[in-house]
Amino acid sequence: MLAKYRFSKSASGFSLVETLVATALLATALVALAELFGIAARSNAIAKNGGMTMILAQQKMEQLKGLTWGFDAAGLPLSDTQTDTAQVPAVGTGGAGLSPSPAAALQANTNGYVDYLDATGKALGGGSSPPLNTAYIRRWSVEPLPTNPNNTLILQVLVTRRLDRGTANLGSVQRLPEESRLIGVKTRKTQ
Repeated sequence: MLAKYRFSKSASGFSLVETLVATALLATALVALAELFGIAARSNAIAKNGGMTMILAQQKMEQLKGLTWGFDAAGLPLSDTQTDTAQVPAVGTGGAGLSPSPAAALQANTNGYVDYLDATGKALGGGSSPPLNTAYIRRWSVEPLPTNPNNTLILQVLVTRRLDRGTANLGSVQRLPEESRLIGVKTRKTQ
């Protein structure tokens, strides 16, 4: 026996309007998904650069903390005010060492308190203007602690990818995306 099938109106398939609505919903979802991929890619790039700037800031902070700032055997203060930390490896003369920096050392490229690095973090040297292949600018400041200026220093390091930081270079302590800023303290110790 062969069964005969009857098609009812509900089993006749999709109408053109239903197909267009479904296609529009699918297209909207795909556009939103593509935007999410773009946002994720930008976020990953910012995180990568932020991680690199933090590593570079930590390297400079360790270098500054490693400079001589203490007392000799007779109790007289010892201060490294000559090491050129903008060079790699650091050169024992011709630099500022732990000398107090100018007030705007973190806002502008100040000779003796800035160095430039390429995209891999390789040092390119210092100076007031960056070399062509500069990817990161590393600035630092050395300030005596107002309550104990002879024995304690405040060290700050700022690493950025931007040549022009906008209003952040006008004296604001604002940290922009992809930047790192470290603050440390160095106190004299007996040698």
